[in-house]
Amino acid sequence: MHPVIDRLRSRTAAFAHDLLTIPVAWFLAYWLRFNLDRIPPEFVASWLESLPWVIVVQGAVYWLFGLYRGVWRFASLPDLVRITKAVMAGTVLVVVTLFIVNRSELLPRSVPVLYGGLQLLMLAAPRMLYRWLKDHRLDLSSGQRVLIVGAGRAGDLLARDMLRGSQRVYFPVGFVDDKLRRQGSEVQGLPVFGSTKEIPELVVAKEVDLLMLAVPGATAREVRRLVEVCEQTGLPFRILPELRSLMDGQVSINQLRPVSIEDLLGREPIQLDWEEIHAGLAGRDILVTGAGGSIGSELVRQIAGAKPARLILVDNCELNLYRIEMEMIECYPGVSFTRHLLDVSDAAAVEALFRTRRPPIVFHAAAYKHVPLLQDQVRAAVKNNVLGTRLVAEAAAAYGCERFLLISTDKAVNPTNVMGATKRVAETICQTLNGSSQCRFITVRFGNVLGSAGSVVPLFKRQIEQGGPVTVTHAEIERFFMTIPEACQLIMQAAVIGDGGEIFVLDMGEPIKIRYLAEQMIRLSGQEPGDDVPIEYIGLRPGEKLYEELFYAAEELAPTRHPKIRVARQMPGLSAEAFARHLDCLRDSADRLDETQMLTTLRTLLPSWQAVPAAELAEQPPAEIALNA
Repeated sequence: MHPVIDRLRSRTAAFAHDLLTIPVAWFLAYWLRFNLDRIPPEFVASWLESLPWVIVVQGAVYWLFGLYRGVWRFASLPDLVRITKAVMAGTVLVVVTLFIVNRSELLPRSVPVLYGGLQLLMLAAPRMLYRWLKDHRLDLSSGQRVLIVGAGRAGDLLARDMLRGSQRVYFPVGFVDDKLRRQGSEVQGLPVFGSTKEIPELVVAKEVDLLMLAVPGATAREVRRLVEVCEQTGLPFRILPELRSLMDGQVSINQLRPVSIEDLLGREPIQLDWEEIHAGLAGRDILVTGAGGSIGSELVRQIAGAKPARLILVDNCELNLYRIEMEMIECYPGVSFTRHLLDVSDAAAVEALFRTRRPPIVFHAAAYKHVPLLQDQVRAAVKNNVLGTRLVAEAAAAYGCERFLLISTDKAVNPTNVMGATKRVAETICQTLNGSSQCRFITVRFGNVLGSAGSVVPLFKRQIEQGGPVTVTHAEIERFFMTIPEACQLIMQAAVIGDGGEIFVLDMGEPIKIRYLAEQMIRLSGQEPGDDVPIEYIGLRPGEKLYEELFYAAEELAPTRHPKIRVARQMPGLSAEAFARHLDCLRDSADRLDETQMLTTLRTLLPSWQAVPAAELAEQPPAEIALNA
């Protein structure tokens, strides 16, 4: 049937129902007035004489008050308020009309009051009953029985959405919640059985088929605990997105999704001073190197939201640069940008770029970062991570840049591998250059980011899809993790609070064992670690540490005005002249392809670093694992 016709039919039926209630209520009012006994004939005549006026006046009021704009299926408190107003207004108008017509002759004073109460009951009750019947149909044959974890607002809205569902794919049997004040109560007519510890027993007693986690405000630690409890049941489970991903009052079944590794490893939302960030970045030309990479591309997105005058995108990978260019065109049409396909170790290209663009702010994200790969690719690591950083930083100082922000890594602390050593030298370059010009050089150091290119998460996912084994280097190896957006937001915050020369250390939370990460990813895929997908421990790779560090013991950490960012005090090192000479030596040995001399120079720059000899590196097989990426 055509939607317009169907709507008109529904409104007509509702209006007809309400008109029929008017004579019934009018008669019952008289009958109640006479104590449900025989009504005297003269009052029966008065009832019949006044009835047409009552129907016309009351019916017109109901229509004018919009009682037929709502849908009975979704009758709610606003509809009840509208009905109450319409009944009261109609009753008053009926009394006035009858007074004008016949001076309210033989109209007992109690009749209008009784009539109003009966009308309110006859209009509201059927609507609420209809909704209740629709929401609580007892058709359980095809629906999955669901236990909802969390009896708060999200759980309430989720249960309501399930009860309204026309297909009854899901049927909620009740809730569990750890808040004592909620236990033993009811939500949407469903019981809150007890705490989350009782989930394993309840799924058996209530014959539950599916668990739904309606705890969008839970921390990662709480989610991990709930997931462990749910896994004991062997049942599938789903979770609602975090609170900032939900529109108020818009929780629905469609927003449920499988639990992701980000839910287990993520942390509480970060509160940023967006006003300060926008003030520092808005209306400025901003250059981002490595703009097509995992961190660089997210930085571009975050900075684009701060309304810069122009974004200058630099990357040496054609495909990555093309992708971020297309994303800028599609998602940020109002942001001006240029893109440059160049290598940061290309001195002529870097100098020309800064001479023509003269960006006041630079985010230097270009770096090679894969630890096992770079162990036997020393020249590539040196040219990109060290010499490239030096070229870009010196160009920034020479061409009037105001702020230069280097994105570093926890592997630069007490490095045991080539990648970490080159990134520590890059940090020292920025510390040494600070104060030599008007440019303020700032370093931000953090650990692993979930889902970055070549990181352990996509590697494990691919291995799980292939049936395993999932390869972990050591049973006790652990790493810090944060999400890419979280890291980039803190980078932007550090960029605007830095005065120059600082090494900002991002609060990475608690380290996570890689073994736990592998086990949870296997479980989240619906399989059991060891039984369905084996985990193979293959031993630490050269240069790989069991535990990562975020700062040196000699660095004094101090708080900043942002609780998630701390600053490491600069350690004394080589003089600027001696440091520059060693960098020149590093550049010359890279030009000569002299890997042994490069390693020797790196050891001189970082005496505590014990690098693996080049001859041993050449004998090692290529590494697929990217646990430190």
